[in-house]
Amino acid sequence: MNMPSLIFTPGLELSRRFYLAAVRPYLDKYFPAIPHAAAKLGPGSDVLGFDTPMSMDHDWGPMVLLFLREQDWPSAESIRAILQQHLPPDFEGFPINPSLTEAEQTIPPRNGAVRFVTVREFFWEQLHYATDQPLTVLDWLTLPSQILREMTAGAVYHDGIGELSALRARLAWYPRDVWFYLLAAGWRRIAQENHLMARAGYVGDELGSSIIGARLVRDLMNLCFLMEKQYAPYPKWFGSAFQQLSSATTVGPWLWQAQRAENWRAREGALGEACRVVAHQHNQLGITEKVAETVASFHSRPFQVIQADQFVDALLAQIKEETIKHIADRSLIGNVDQFCDNTDIRANIAWREKLAGLYP
Repeated sequence: MNMPSLIFTPGLELSRRFYLAAVRPYLDKYFPAIPHAAAKLGPGSDVLGFDTPMSMDHDWGPMVLLFLREQDWPSAESIRAILQQHLPPDFEGFPINPSLTEAEQTIPPRNGAVRFVTVREFFWEQLHYATDQPLTVLDWLTLPSQILREMTAGAVYHDGIGELSALRARLAWYPRDVWFYLLAAGWRRIAQENHLMARAGYVGDELGSSIIGARLVRDLMNLCFLMEKQYAPYPKWFGSAFQQLSSATTVGPWLWQAQRAENWRAREGALGEACRVVAHQHNQLGITEKVAETVASFHSRPFQVIQADQFVDALLAQIKEETIKHIADRSLIGNVDQFCDNTDIRANIAWREKLAGLYP
């Protein structure tokens, strides 16, 4: 849908105005005794705050999730009918019934830009998580960070039922020992490949060296997300979200220099400096004994690397939860984002049950 004449309005703001001006008045007038929550969550660049005018070319327009309690769900059809009767065909020039995906069309009832749903249904659909159950270690390890970000970012415009805000708070960040395990897995990835970049360059394979270097850049960025307790989004917005971290001003320039390096020696120097900065950030967290922030030779070879396994050992020593200790003793593959970059797996929550089988 091409709408070049319309002035771009960020999706979260457009949906907020739509809810307050076009939806909420009719809920208050006709259904004052039925509490609800209204939000913009789930997939979409607008939910993450990264939408631009280009985002307006498909499925664009004001859209609000209207959450009802289970006991009030029988009223959904009546509310839908009232909104169908009173909502205008457009809002601030944007159609309020943008084209829907095939999947969205199969989820009744909805009225154009208003989707009716219960908290339980929505969280199961998005996470395959039963909200009446506690989140387990395997839940945390198999939930992609992109989807966790979609559920904790966005906006809640009103929460008259309380349940939605409570669940978002539950998902806000990993439990302490899961967090430590993921940090350890991140450092282990650095330990496994930091010397390989130089080794490939040493034999004249600059292309191979640059590929490994780019992987190390990504891994260091992922560590920064973990250290700053921010869920990393999927590749399209990975760099944009990184720029919002405080790490962007300290480690970011070194990472960019490593990406642009013309030879492995220059790449090694930039990555070494980036590792020092990230190591310092780790020590600043104060979650383990202080670890050396130095870069040194890789055994007897002429390659300069951070001693990343020292961070792994320091983090694992702090883990108390028995399930995580058991997993860490046998496997440091981390979570789904750390051992898999396949979009079909990370974007499809139905894989969670199979992924859980990877852990001892």
